[in-house]
Amino acid sequence: MEYRVLGRSGLKVSEVSLGCWAIGGPSWRDGNPVGWSGNNDNESLAGLRRAHELGINHFDTADVYGDGHSERVIGKFLQEVPRESVIIASKVGWFKGTAPNAMQPIHIRHQLEQTLTNLGTDYLDIYYFHNANFGPNDQFLEDAAEMMRELQKEGKVRVIGQSAYSYADFMRVCPVTRPDVLQFHYNAFGNQFDQPETNLFRWAEEQNVGMVLFGPLAQGLLLDKFDPDNPPQFGEGDIRSSNQSYSRERLLEIRRKLQPIKERLGSEAQDLVRAAIQYALAKSPNACVIPGFKNARQVESNAQAAGKPLTTQEAEFIQQILRG
Repeated sequence: MEYRVLGRSGLKVSEVSLGCWAIGGPSWRDGNPVGWSGNNDNESLAGLRRAHELGINHFDTADVYGDGHSERVIGKFLQEVPRESVIIASKVGWFKGTAPNAMQPIHIRHQLEQTLTNLGTDYLDIYYFHNANFGPNDQFLEDAAEMMRELQKEGKVRVIGQSAYSYADFMRVCPVTRPDVLQFHYNAFGNQFDQPETNLFRWAEEQNVGMVLFGPLAQGLLLDKFDPDNPPQFGEGDIRSSNQSYSRERLLEIRRKLQPIKERLGSEAQDLVRAAIQYALAKSPNACVIPGFKNARQVESNAQAAGKPLTTQEAEFIQQILRG
């Protein structure tokens, strides 16, 4: 396993870390599916243990993943390993309970205490604002940021993070939240975060801010693992059930695009895992990736992609093929 420092945070994390959304299981928010089906807690725990054995030291979760279930599964794992051997991150912002907004300061404190209880620890290494929704006219923004800094002073949070879903949102809230780590969606399909006018990688490097990239495998779409003639069916509470990318037409289109990449970099699933993960890692030395998992086999596959960087020409080839 290779390790990277997340910018000025000073946190040294495995370049391939783990996202723990899927092990939270099915869940809903405002009637919409926002979880994952097909999880099994024993397999989830086996995956976490295997990750630790392989040198993966950074585990990312959130209060909303299975409404605390992901955190509780990780809590069982933390009973088995030295706390200082792992970097644990969680988030607040999508689950508002009875608060008017999930970023109301007293709610942030409550959610942190519940997260710490779920995890069985007395501090988080990274605590993220999970989004940039701080209420109408950002009414809770300044007070939420102040609450985070207070929790940091109390020793319950080591590093403050900010997650968001647009460049404009990051630029709006980061001057107030002053995060040392950003988390955002990125993979080889590309998005606004690598465009000239909205290049978040460049901005973060200028600020010496660490980056944690989720979705590097595009929820399996970059691995050519789904049969277009028999598109996958997802259970209740699974966010993928409403994703049109799993349609026959889109799966066929992706398969055609992946063919020249398979011819150049290898046609096995593991070759595509390596290509996808290393493409994302090539964007910045201050970045790590957090692919998801449900079992030890997937953890091993993710970890096997570490330490095998693409050449500049290979990364450019992938970009040209997928977006050309």
